[in-house]
Amino acid sequence: MEKIEKEKAIILDRDGTLIEDKNYAYKIEDFELLPGVIEGLKLLQNEFLFFIVTNQSGIGRGYYTVKDFHKFNNLLIETLKEQNIIITKTYFCPHLKEDKCDCRKPKTKFIDMINEEFIIDLNESFVIGDHPSDIEFGINAGCKTIFLTTGHGYKHLDDLKSLGIKPTIISDNFFGVAKEILKFL
Repeated sequence: MEKIEKEKAIILDRDGTLIEDKNYAYKIEDFELLPGVIEGLKLLQNEFLFFIVTNQSGIGRGYYTVKDFHKFNNLLIETLKEQNIIITKTYFCPHLKEDKCDCRKPKTKFIDMINEEFIIDLNESFVIGDHPSDIEFGINAGCKTIFLTTGHGYKHLDDLKSLGIKPTIISDNFFGVAKEILKFL
């Protein structure tokens, strides 16, 4: 039986991790990449596939539409592509927490979908985000996790402790984290 070569992935939260989180980021004029994102992704791109998995409750709240989400997200994808950085696929949950759907992080539906389609080595993959739910999401799927204190991360540091959630790495610098990830290879 032939052994299947598994890919390694970086599964990225979007708002507060890749871009400035300006209270429900969906307006084109609010688009702003966070410092170190381009440099960090370039450092990692030869070793990992990149995916975005993002909770977008602003859709469920009626603040913006699915079309608005795609328009804004496509700007991010195209901006990264101009730097020769490819996001393999984006997954988003449009629901409110109260909806108790099966796709909102920390539930692993989207990682399961990624793994089915791309055959990922989850133990060698990373989830990067700025909310405790991002870290729980990664832990629940068996990935290494990185908690960024960018975005809303700084104000959630105490939540990590009180919830007993232990990320693999905590950092305030995307580029610095990229260098740390390479040490795991």
